[in-house]
Amino acid sequence: MDSGYEKEQFTTISFKHSVAKKFRSFSKKMQASNSMTLLMMLDFFEANNLSPNESIGPTIHTLENLIKKRVSAVIAILRDMEKSQTRPTVAMMQSLFQEIEPKNKPLLVEKKNLKEEGKIRFQEKQNRNNEL
Repeated sequence: MDSGYEKEQFTTISFKHSVAKKFRSFSKKMQASNSMTLLMMLDFFEANNLSPNESIGPTIHTLENLIKKRVSAVIAILRDMEKSQTRPTVAMMQSLFQEIEPKNKPLLVEKKNLKEEGKIRFQEKQNRNNEL
């Protein structure tokens, strides 16, 4: 029995035999009674503001084109953001974090006051703070 409609009475509607046969087979596919199938169909048409005389094709095609245009617009916005914001920011960050090569300082310095030939000619430069 149809839930919510148990106490309602039946009424008759006249259909052509071929239409009634087609509707009954559709009701079986929907796994609902004839009354509930007809009610679902009417609710569908009313909820979607459709008429059986109108074609659904162009409206779906129109929606598809609208969605494609919106997606294209979003892609254009993202590309513009990448060009104007992301790439310059990445370039600045890379230039900031690039390794700065240390200055080449001489490790060995020649002694200027050599009086004896047997002494070492080169020694490491020492900082004045680190001298003993």
